[in-house]
Amino acid sequence: MIAGKLGMSIHRNKALYRQCIDRCNAHDFDGLGEFVTEDVRANEESLGLERYIQGLADVAAAFPDYHWRLDHLLAEGDWICARFTDSGTHRGTFLGVAPTGRSVSTFELAVYRLVDGKIAEVWVTVDNRAIIRQLTDGNQPGSA
Repeated sequence: MIAGKLGMSIHRNKALYRQCIDRCNAHDFDGLGEFVTEDVRANEESLGLERYIQGLADVAAAFPDYHWRLDHLLAEGDWICARFTDSGTHRGTFLGVAPTGRSVSTFELAVYRLVDGKIAEVWVTVDNRAIIRQLTDGNQPGSA
């Protein structure tokens, strides 16, 4: 019976996470409180839901068509691991780079810990250097 409950929990967590990503891809960040705790932590930093949402909104402001394509989703108990291909068109300032109109693509890996069915902690790695290289032909912002 425990294995059955655990399996149902894993399926429920995956389904909720997919709904969360759908919400992100719709850029409906204000509704993320349904999926993320008020005191969420990211990369060992206490962010809180408002800053968590602002970070996603900042990415969407720089890349209005930003999309997180979920390539792999693994779950065990209250843990989720997701691998994405991220893409978007650069229309606003991002990490000091003025809009270029260029399309970018990069990989992202995120590990989440859920509490009561909501994201309470996330450890995420995005290759921002690859994005900057795509936007600047390899020249870092502020370099000659």
